[in-house]
Amino acid sequence: MMLEIKAPSFPESISDGTVATWHKKVGEAVLRDEVLVDIETDKVVMEVVAPADGRLSEILKPEGETVLSTELIGLFEAGSALTGTQPSAEPPAAAAAQSQQPLVNPAARRLVQAHGLTPEQIAATGKGGRLTKGDVLQHLEQGQPPAQPVPAVSTATSPRAVEPAVVAESGARIEKRVPMTRLRASVARRLVEAQQTAAMLTTFNEVNMKPVMDLRTKYRDQFEKRHGVRLGFMSFFVRASVEALKRFPAVNASIDGNDIVYHGYQDIGVAVSTDRGLVVPILRDAAQMSLARIEAQVRDYGLKARDGKLTIEEMQGGTFTLSNGGVFGSLLSTPILNPPQTAILGMHKVQERPMAVDGKIEILPMMYLALSYDHRLIDGREAVQFLVAIKDFLEDPARILLDL
Repeated sequence: MMLEIKAPSFPESISDGTVATWHKKVGEAVLRDEVLVDIETDKVVMEVVAPADGRLSEILKPEGETVLSTELIGLFEAGSALTGTQPSAEPPAAAAAQSQQPLVNPAARRLVQAHGLTPEQIAATGKGGRLTKGDVLQHLEQGQPPAQPVPAVSTATSPRAVEPAVVAESGARIEKRVPMTRLRASVARRLVEAQQTAAMLTTFNEVNMKPVMDLRTKYRDQFEKRHGVRLGFMSFFVRASVEALKRFPAVNASIDGNDIVYHGYQDIGVAVSTDRGLVVPILRDAAQMSLARIEAQVRDYGLKARDGKLTIEEMQGGTFTLSNGGVFGSLLSTPILNPPQTAILGMHKVQERPMAVDGKIEILPMMYLALSYDHRLIDGREAVQFLVAIKDFLEDPARILLDL
């Protein structure tokens, strides 16, 4: 039976996409739920999977072509994926093993791979024994120990390594022109728009990271053993930001035309750098998240961003953004707003410096903080007090627990 392969249904904010990579060739045998093609949009890379066992019959939209939402991009011949491709049937043992493998939804497959699990480890409750995303999340919430982390993908062999190597003989002057990815072009356009439309200003402060670092050192092993994730800085910054946003609602607001929209929730965006460009997945309802859940979610987003597996839903919205240039060694920067948000916090490298404490010189691990904000909505007094509040929470983490 011949089936149509169509582009995904794009949300209203996305008008079209580009065929990035066909993972299967015409005539190649395919199993159900195997990835056929990647469609790159302005925000994410979306996968189109095989609807059944069979073979790819025809490619109507080759790589580089622009496609619209649900547009026909190929034809698929359903049936046994192995018919006519192997001279003999599979051994009984192999066939039995294959029949026992659970069916896995694409979203669930990404989660399974990100956590280094196998589908057989998780109880499937979906229709027809299919493993769903909810099954994987429930398995993780039950405190099941994670498997070994997924090894990093080598950019030398990854299809998503978009920056080509230019090899030249000694003394040669080589140039190579390559098109921007849709994601990088979209990010560039939004950053320019932010600078042209917002009255952007940046205020700075510095924070003593010793209390947080001492807390991490004391409980690091117990935390990882109990929750299966490492205790990092990001969870403390997210929690400190949430508490500060509750006290300064203008920093958590957004501008919509001539209206100010005050959000009664805190959805924190975490900026992640990838080969394709900058992406900002969202920690939704961060006020309800524990430190362990924040760390686990940030880790998952990092893995998904690296592999281009983030979904539109995971990047839509957000009321405030954290950007950590310190992981690359940045000592100080002025982050650019992520519209329509009105503020963004820049984190930087922790560096030991001599500081005057009670009339004495001490060597302390210090970090510069930078808050860029939209002066159309946020006054300088609010911005400074907001940043001081974050500083106070980090230098005395007990204030977060005691709601002080």
